Amino acid sequence: MDGDGEVVEEGRIQSTEAALRRWFGPRESACVAIEVGTHSPWISRLLKELGHEVIVANARHVRMIYDGDRKSDRLDAEALARLARLDPALLHGIAHRSEEAHHDLAVIRAREVLVRTRTRLINHVRGAVKSAGHRVPRSSSAAFHRTAAEAIPTGLKEALEPLLDMLEQITQEIRAYDRRIETLASERYPETGALTQVTGVGTLTALAYVLTLEDPGRFATSRAVGPYLGLCPGKDQSGDRDVQCRMTKAGNEMLRRLLIQAAHYQLGPHGPDSDLRRWGSERGARGGRIAHKKAVGGVARKLAVLLHHLWTSGEVYQPLRNSGGGDEPTAQAA
Repeated sequence: MDGDGEVVEEGRIQSTEAALRRWFGPRESACVAIEVGTHSPWISRLLKELGHEVIVANARHVRMIYDGDRKSDRLDAEALARLARLDPALLHGIAHRSEEAHHDLAVIRAREVLVRTRTRLINHVRGAVKSAGHRVPRSSSAAFHRTAAEAIPTGLKEALEPLLDMLEQITQEIRAYDRRIETLASERYPETGALTQVTGVGTLTALAYVLTLEDPGRFATSRAVGPYLGLCPGKDQSGDRDVQCRMTKAGNEMLRRLLIQAAHYQLGPHGPDSDLRRWGSERGARGGRIAHKKAVGGVARKLAVLLHHLWTSGEVYQPLRNSGGGDEPTAQAA
């Protein structure tokens, strides 16, 4: 599309590096708008390498493309081009992480797949044993294959013992991933040490946080991290109507879940006394399950803000710094 909005060329390109290099390599520098998706990280890096300006459109903000009555690849491409020509800000362009960070984050994602697979297998074994009138005693996920081996009735052994062998192997692989994550954090991302000062934030959560944000300077203030991770309520305001909605859940789902798990620990029976715990406990006591759920979400948001502050400032975390007042947990320099 030229500067006057006229379509000067159309075509289809295979999603391969060779095809993209043949198409874009010899061309003059241009603004290229693409949709976010499975291929957008490596394609955007390749096009930038070839000297083009790349805008990766945020699908949540471009409803006219993914929610239109007449949708096709050709119409989507033209809509992206016209929006990019009119005002690139309308595409709410996103920034993909670097290739190295992408590869390191894949380690965490692979571990997550194994953990979810182990959980599904454990639930299946428990359900099968229960349907036969027996029960598997309570145990940790890591020890389940040993505990269940003694509780499976004879008639189910042939069906379930192969799953126990698989559970044992999966547990060993998860431990191997845990060791690799510890190595990654200590050797490549020493800044994670500042984040693990907060009780409940382990190496896994700290590394996922660093790799997801990658550049803390992207955010003007630490408070901006909460909305980025979808931990802030949405807003529906029109005229005199101003409704506060549920959490937007717009950011990285895996990191948001890890922060919520850390918030549960902060508010749980083993959580240490801290400004975060006092703040969340006060709000959770205002009434019922919904209040507790909101308190957990609020503590997760404050954790996201706090971790960014510790990362950028290098300060030492003091859990009860604000015990005499204030709203946001902070840190104090050593």
